Amino acid sequence: MKVLISEFISLDGVVQAPGGVDEDPSGGFRHGGWSYPYFDPDVMGSALFELLRQSDAMLQGRRTYEGMAAAWPERTDDDDPFATLMNSQQKYVVSDTLSENDLSWKPATLIRKADLHAKLAELREQPGGYLSVTGSASVARALLEADLVDELALAIEPIVLGGGKTIYPNNGEAQRFDLISVVTTKTGVQFCRYQRAR
Repeated sequence: MKVLISEFISLDGVVQAPGGVDEDPSGGFRHGGWSYPYFDPDVMGSALFELLRQSDAMLQGRRTYEGMAAAWPERTDDDDPFATLMNSQQKYVVSDTLSENDLSWKPATLIRKADLHAKLAELREQPGGYLSVTGSASVARALLEADLVDELALAIEPIVLGGGKTIYPNNGEAQRFDLISVVTTKTGVQFCRYQRAR
């Protein structure tokens, strides 16, 4: 499997709380829900569905898993293929505070932070599509820092947030990515796909 990071991201690299006011106010973040006005369902919705369709599993941090687990299981309508894929797909949850009993949104497997690199190496050897990371800024940053990311799918949105969580490490190491596709939405979002240049 290939590791894919998919994020809604501001011009200044912030990925924190794109979807809702109360999603993640940690660190005094005041702009929760900033991405909502820029969502173009025709372009971004179909692009995100295609990424999900090509994924065999999701890799999430605790906060992202808990947020999604509170929202997605109730969306079981057979007419919603996005919900069907979300609910049926394997989830790997990176956490040192959750237990297996806390993983109510199945199928789900717990990974301790100390075991992340070893487990990821094992998963990358398995056949399949993408192991997809959405949200989960600390997990995404750890994978980029360890040079374990094969592709990035970034919805770059025309807003500067002035601070907040980012996926980018601050370790002084350069990593090159090749732009493989870009689509501009009617809301000014650049949906860019990048592949790690090896």
